[in-house]
Amino acid sequence: METGKQAVAFGKPRTMLDLNPSGCYAIGVHVDPTVITYVLLDFTGRVVVDASHPTPVVQDPDSVLAQIKEQITALVARAPIDRKRIIGIGIASPGPVDVEHGLVLDPPQLPDWHQVPLRENLREATGLPVLLDKDVIAGAVAEQWASGTDGPQNFVFLYLGTGVGLGIVIDDLVVRGISSNAGDVGLLPVSADEFGDRYSHPFRAFWQAGSPHGLVEESIAAGVLPPNTDVSTPVTAEAAFHELCARADAGDVGAIEILDRAARSTASAILTVANLLDVDAIIIGGAMWEHVAERFLRIIRPIVTEGAIARQLHEVTITGTALGADVAAIGAACLVLDNKFSPRPATLQLGR
Repeated sequence: METGKQAVAFGKPRTMLDLNPSGCYAIGVHVDPTVITYVLLDFTGRVVVDASHPTPVVQDPDSVLAQIKEQITALVARAPIDRKRIIGIGIASPGPVDVEHGLVLDPPQLPDWHQVPLRENLREATGLPVLLDKDVIAGAVAEQWASGTDGPQNFVFLYLGTGVGLGIVIDDLVVRGISSNAGDVGLLPVSADEFGDRYSHPFRAFWQAGSPHGLVEESIAAGVLPPNTDVSTPVTAEAAFHELCARADAGDVGAIEILDRAARSTASAILTVANLLDVDAIIIGGAMWEHVAERFLRIIRPIVTEGAIARQLHEVTITGTALGADVAAIGAACLVLDNKFSPRPATLQLGR
């Protein structure tokens, strides 16, 4: 759309153009084992409406799909838009996923989700084109859109939610891997000691030190949470993690020690990744991050600043996402916009 004129030294003034926000819309859905999040974006990437609800505790993916369809219908009904301008739906799912065939394979926290044809089922249910991608990759895409041309071109999006994962961007391109499942760091060895002293601080897998379920189990073993604390589902484990955070905020020494150790373990993971990839920015988000951001940043930043191998050449900035809990859903919708309009060949391949 025309936004005005710009004078030039000679000839006719230039007509300035900008994207029309109502030119098209995209829907994003993030399927997490604890919560399903929905957004509807306009053509500029702005959130028009959003919604969320706890993930149903059901073994049948068809029941979850039916609820997703209902929620998308309700989301569109709330939005003051022309429905004909919705160009597609993006789904962000825990990995592993088969992007080419639109399948959710065997996510560790979603039992009985074995090769679920989520993309095709949702396309048939809504009549709209659908894309499926891994949630951490969607999060990285969301951060690209949010930062625009002024943002970092080499960064990592660290997702701390029901599980842990990385979205990697190098030279402004998302690193997907041969099967579009890059970024699974659940088994990455981490230590609460930033220098990896295996004798005083044995290494653990990152998922144990950086996920709500792992931290709740540690809290139960240490007597910080009651022995009968329910961790039978991702939703109940998430509730117990909120209780752990509340106890730490209230001054419980045991809870504080567990969360501070988790922050140092997260710093260990960040150092490994930052040194391996030589990036200059780490952006952190996810449902878990919302509850520990201030505590973790206070501990992580000095450890990474002192331990980054290339610290004499460039700074490694560490920030929380500005997109909040919707970050993966926003990224899923941005994938739709990327697929339709991006000039980058790597993203255009999503349309295969």
